[in-house]
Amino acid sequence: MTGFGSIVGQAGNWKVKKQIFMNKFERTKIFNSLLYPTLFVLIMWLVKSIEIVNNLHLSHFGIMPLKIEGLAGIITAPFIHGDLAHIGANTIPIWVLGALLFYVYRQPAIKVFLLIWLITGLWVWVLGREAYHIGASGIVYGLASFLFFSGIFRRDGRLLAITFLVAFLYGSMIWGVFPDLFPEKNISWESHLMGLIAGLVLAVFYRKEGGFVRKKYSWDFEEDDGIDEKDPDAYWNKPIEKKKKPEKKTPENSDVSEPFKINYIYKEKGE
Repeated sequence: MTGFGSIVGQAGNWKVKKQIFMNKFERTKIFNSLLYPTLFVLIMWLVKSIEIVNNLHLSHFGIMPLKIEGLAGIITAPFIHGDLAHIGANTIPIWVLGALLFYVYRQPAIKVFLLIWLITGLWVWVLGREAYHIGASGIVYGLASFLFFSGIFRRDGRLLAITFLVAFLYGSMIWGVFPDLFPEKNISWESHLMGLIAGLVLAVFYRKEGGFVRKKYSWDFEEDDGIDEKDPDAYWNKPIEKKKKPEKKTPENSDVSEPFKINYIYKEKGE
């Protein structure tokens, strides 16, 4: 009994250690997923604080389409915002969508975030109106688009849950790509549209990277027996033979022709 109790105790300790390791891993994963979006948001607010304290207007660091001096805005424009309402509207979406990106799609997250940033800015520089385009809303649209379409393209139930969550939280953002709906507001709908398209393109390009890891089962580790799947002699390629039911023998189909006999058994009277 002592030996059995020792084995049970070791198994229990192993489960506890595994649980502690998984909890530590999950905490590290959550921390890393929040790190980059938080840093990005802090820089946004730092820039806005510098503007307010020094009574500055840094809109000339935005994207000016088709102007050489406007190319720098591809990098700097997401950190420049017109007022507190503008930066406030972008803060929570950047933080939430960025955290989802880095949590669910860890492997390509950095590349996706930077490419959305650069591609959106470049397209706005090429196709935008002649005005300074500022704000991080293009990145917000790119992140929302990537998370939305990635769940659809990968056909994973858990990723589709992210898709529905993004649609529920930020589905109304789609109206931001139609300038005629907000004629009185000075909105860079070009940034919104370019970000949406950039997110869609990157969702297609990185559709096989990242996402939730499927749980491994014992049959996933079985060694290959070296048989070609197209081998005609393989058991899975052979046709299934149906067993024939044995025919009942009757006088008509019997192999031996015998005369039909009738036997009578009787007793004589008096026996």
